Amino acid sequence: MGLVWIKGSPKRSAEREQFWRMRTAGLRDEEIAQQISIHPSTLDGWARARGGVAPRPKSGPSGRFLTEDDRITIGLRHAAGATNAEIAAEIGKHPSTIGRELKRNSDPLRSATNVTRSYHPKRAQRRADVRAERPKTGKLRADVNPELHDYVQARLTLRWSPEQIAKSLPMAFPDRLDMRVSHETIYQAIYVQGRGALRRELASCLRTGRAVRRPKRRSDERRPRVPAELLISERPAEVTDRSVPGHWEGDLIVGANNGSA
Repeated sequence: MGLVWIKGSPKRSAEREQFWRMRTAGLRDEEIAQQISIHPSTLDGWARARGGVAPRPKSGPSGRFLTEDDRITIGLRHAAGATNAEIAAEIGKHPSTIGRELKRNSDPLRSATNVTRSYHPKRAQRRADVRAERPKTGKLRADVNPELHDYVQARLTLRWSPEQIAKSLPMAFPDRLDMRVSHETIYQAIYVQGRGALRRELASCLRTGRAVRRPKRRSDERRPRVPAELLISERPAEVTDRSVPGHWEGDLIVGANNGSA
C-alpha cells in the first residue's frame, strides 16, 4: 500500500496512538509511515508538536498500581493489626507500597496527648483518582512555583543537565518538598508544547542541543562502533607480512627519567 497525504491537521487519536506505540518500540518514522500509510512529514509534525516525548497512555492503571479492592483490603487488615509485609503478601504488592499508601492517604487524628492516623479506603481511592487526572498543571510553570521555575531555568542557562539540577534540589532545599522535580519533568517542560513551563530555546543549552527528543533504537539497529573494513582479521596480506615500512609495528618504552625510548 502506498503512502497517502493527510490534509489539514490530523486529529485521529487511533493513528496517533499507534504512531507513538511504534515509535516508542524503536521503529523509525519511515518504517511507521509505510506500515500505517501516513506521510512521513505528518508523523514528523506529530513528533515535533510534543518535542519527541510520547504522551501518557490513556489506558487504565497498570498492575503496579493499587486498585480500590486493594485499598479495602489494606484498610481492613491494617485495622486488624496486620503488618505491612503481611498485607503486601496478601494482595501481591511490595511492603514498601503498603507503607507509602498508608503514609500518603491516612488522615491525622489529633487528641490531647498525641496524633494518630486513620486510613479510610474510599477516601484514599478518591485522592488517588484526583492525583491520576490528566492533564496536570505543569509543576515548573512560573505561576505555580516561581522559585522552582527560576532555579531550574537559571541552571539550564549555565548548561547544567536536567539530572544535575534534579539531584541538586534536595541539597539546596533540604526542608522544602515543594522544591523537588525529576529530570524527566524538566525535559518535558522544555520539549512538550502546551506545557511551556520553560523557554523552548533552552533546548539549545542541553548537551545534546536537540529540539526534539529521539526515540530509543532497538539493539539490533545500533550502528557498530568499529566498521567491518577496519577489523584486524580483514587486513590485507601486504600489511600482515610487514613488507612495507609503513606497516611495521612497535612499542614505545620510556626509561627512567625519560632517558631512553
